[in-house]
Amino acid sequence: MTHVVSEACIRCKYTDCVDVCPVDCFREGPNMLVIDPDECIDCAVCIPECPVNAIYAEEDLPANQIAFIKINAELAQADGWKSITKRKPALPDAEEWKDKTDKVGELVR
Repeated sequence: MTHVVSEACIRCKYTDCVDVCPVDCFREGPNMLVIDPDECIDCAVCIPECPVNAIYAEEDLPANQIAFIKINAELAQADGWKSITKRKPALPDAEEWKDKTDKVGELVR
C-alpha cells in the first residue's frame, strides 16, 4: 500500500508534507502535489502535516477519491512533475480554495 494525495490539494499545494518525507516521494505539478507510489514507503509521517487533510493511506481513501490512486501514479511519472523536497509557499489563493470540494476539474496536468 501507499499514500495518496487527494482532491483537497488542488489549487492549494501546501508543501508542509515534503519537509517530513524521508524518501522524497512527492512530485510537484502546477497546482497540486502527488505521491509517487513506487517511492512511498508507507510511513505516514506526511498525513498530519497536511493543513487541508489531503493525504490518505490508500486503504483509508474516501470512496469519492479513489480515482486519485491512478492520478497520483500517472502524474508522478509525467513530464514536468519533478521531485519536491523542500517546503515552498502555498499557492497565492490557497486559503480561498482550501475548503472547496469538487475541484478535480481545476487540476492542471
